[in-house]
Amino acid sequence: MADIIQLLPDHVANQIAAGEVVQRPASVVKELLENAIDAGANTIKLIVKDGGKALIQIVDDGSGMSVTDARLSFERHATSKIKKAEDLFNLDTKGFRGEALASIAAIAHVDMQTKPEGAELGTHLKIEGSKIIFQEVAAVPKGTSIAVKNLFFNIPARRNFLKSNQVELRHITDEFHRVALAHPSIAFHFYNNGSELFNLPVANYRQRIVHVFGTKTNQKLVPVVEDTQVVKISGFINKPEFAKKSRGEQFFFVNHRFIKSPYLHHAVVAAFEGLIRPDSYPGYFLYLEVDPGSIDINIHPTKTEVKFDDEHTLYAILRSTIKHGLGQFNVIPALDFEQDQNLETPYAYKNRDASQPQVTVDAGFNPFQEVLQKKGATGGGFASRVSSGNSKSWDSLYVGLDSELESKNEYRSLKFESETITGSIFEGKHAPEETMATTFQLRRKYIVTTIKSGMVVIDQSRAHQRVLYEKFLKNITIKEAVSQQLLFPLVLTFSKSDMQILNEIKDSLSTIGFVFGKLEEEQIEVTGVPLLVMESEVGIVLDQLISDYQMEISEDSFSQTDILAKTLAKTLSVKTGEVLESTSQIALVNDLFACKETRVSPFNKPVYITITENDIDKKFI
Repeated sequence: MADIIQLLPDHVANQIAAGEVVQRPASVVKELLENAIDAGANTIKLIVKDGGKALIQIVDDGSGMSVTDARLSFERHATSKIKKAEDLFNLDTKGFRGEALASIAAIAHVDMQTKPEGAELGTHLKIEGSKIIFQEVAAVPKGTSIAVKNLFFNIPARRNFLKSNQVELRHITDEFHRVALAHPSIAFHFYNNGSELFNLPVANYRQRIVHVFGTKTNQKLVPVVEDTQVVKISGFINKPEFAKKSRGEQFFFVNHRFIKSPYLHHAVVAAFEGLIRPDSYPGYFLYLEVDPGSIDINIHPTKTEVKFDDEHTLYAILRSTIKHGLGQFNVIPALDFEQDQNLETPYAYKNRDASQPQVTVDAGFNPFQEVLQKKGATGGGFASRVSSGNSKSWDSLYVGLDSELESKNEYRSLKFESETITGSIFEGKHAPEETMATTFQLRRKYIVTTIKSGMVVIDQSRAHQRVLYEKFLKNITIKEAVSQQLLFPLVLTFSKSDMQILNEIKDSLSTIGFVFGKLEEEQIEVTGVPLLVMESEVGIVLDQLISDYQMEISEDSFSQTDILAKTLAKTLSVKTGEVLESTSQIALVNDLFACKETRVSPFNKPVYITITENDIDKKFI
């Protein structure tokens, strides 16, 4: 039998390795940024075009490379970080396997210019698909500049799986945030299609967080500090009232490396237990420093997952540290047992008896006597009963007062306002008695109504979601939504990444009734809102829209419209626990069965169930 096993060529092996390291343009950004940090750069520039598909360029002022190092850096498993296997268990650098540049060069056009400090000339190197096009000496500045162009040019199938430019830019921005937050001592500049997105100067951790996520983040942060033999914890957590319904600002850094750890995330959530809603997530920026020998960071190709030697101890320390931080800064409610020094009894009075206070009262004092003397006590009614003879008896002032007021009918002309019913979601007159009896609300969650064959039990929240969803879809499609103008415009503050999303969906929001004024770097002015949106809910609605877009990662106009309609329907719909009057119940039932799709909500959950008369009869057999 002929031999069928053979060694793969180097360029094929590199393409296979690239599939593990380079998943999208954001992966290239992560690897190149980490290489620049390992080179000791003080300033790093990131330049991106077309979501990273056309160009990703990293420019740093680090140590640079010699001619030989520049050539060897593109070979597989060529690295300056480790020399023996034991070094894998004592790593303090970002990269160490020597696979990043080789994998990137296998599936893109790479142009590198580098020069070490003290050298007169540097090296200019071009590689396309693992093939060296040319290498020559060039006059370049100190440091390294790597430009990656036409990603996946030789693997069309992988390139077709890339999302839109906006989505890929969002992933690149996420990776940029993770690296920039871990290294506040380095200045970062981020450019997209010629415009500057971020300009982050050298700062401390708190300032770097504020520079990345906006000025309003500063009021959210609560510092956390703990130093033990196992781990040194520092960083910030967001106050409980700023918890979101999506996993947004949640960052773990171990030895200045961003990681993902569901186990440690659970420790943070456990510390917030009782302070936030069960469906909300707290924000945190936690920096952990542990012994490099106690963790293994080589268990995942992207190095975002690590293995701790003693996770249980780390869990307990992290949870108690966050609880201590919340209590130390009076974030959590607590009983105040502090004593007032003025109420404490001095030691000199320890054995003394309490003395009765001496208070003299003028029993004959009458505050009305001077008034009565001026006006005279001859008038009838109340004044005639107050005289010098009965001034000592204060009770006599009020004798007969009730009967006198009733006789004068002074309160018969007063009218009291009726109690306002706040549980109505539909306007209209009260239905007649026979109509109101056709529906009733069960446990403030379900609406029960009768049909010919039995009865229908409707989930009021899901039904209203379906009604609003189709209404918003229609408004967006025909672009005839009604807007209510605000007397005073609302000025809302968002981070730069959130403002990017709002700029993408601004046109769609305008079609359903939102009217925007000035759009600045971190602020947006809202001058009009849809009829169904209350002024106090505008910030909540926009926050929910941003988080849903980050989770769904839409890329075409249809999915943007769908996400927009779903989010507004979910946010503005009637919630479980709200009391609905009979008129609103009937209107909701009629609107539901006037929809094109009545069986499921916009999130594919059942809206109602039908219980026939036969089903009821079977229960009595």
